[in-house]
Amino acid sequence: MLISRRSLIAALAATAAVPVSRALAEDEPFRVKESDIKLIEYKFRRREEDFETTEPPGTIVVDPRQRFLYHVLGNGRAMRYGAAVGKAGRRWTGAAVIGKKAKWPTWTPTPEHIAEFPKLAKYLPDGMPGGLDNPMGARALYLYQGDVDTVYRIHGTHDPKLVGKKATAGCFGLLNVDIIHLYERVEIGTRVVVLAYS
Repeated sequence: MLISRRSLIAALAATAAVPVSRALAEDEPFRVKESDIKLIEYKFRRREEDFETTEPPGTIVVDPRQRFLYHVLGNGRAMRYGAAVGKAGRRWTGAAVIGKKAKWPTWTPTPEHIAEFPKLAKYLPDGMPGGLDNPMGARALYLYQGDVDTVYRIHGTHDPKLVGKKATAGCFGLLNVDIIHLYERVEIGTRVVVLAYS
């Protein structure tokens, strides 16, 4: 049977990105939309792909310049996620570990946020509760060096259209369906390597 070029391209496109688990989205206290994936460029959609690294399986490698986050699977493979990279994420490089994990985390604006957007002061000192408008999205992975919180995070996003862009104020933001996917596959103590932006 002959397959047209158009049909073949459509079939490959449909299978290239890893599908979203409907069950994950349905079990959330706030609505997590699978359709958010359609709001980002195709190249930033989650997929498993070849990835050469000396880091051991389980490590998270963040490439802020390319706006990708990789979860190393081993055997030259990784799960790749598109990321929004904030100003802070473009300035910091190095290694850390996940020191804390949170579902629908509270977000507390920094002094820099308040200087730029004074209205955010209303969220001090207790922070903005988790929810659909919270910039941290559905999950947060807090990066530590030893016992010290680096103040850098891998988190969800309240605006899917930011994924693949350098337009966020935060650190490394993934689609909510993607941060849920990653969150379930990493533990406290997971190594995170952030590559240099330049």
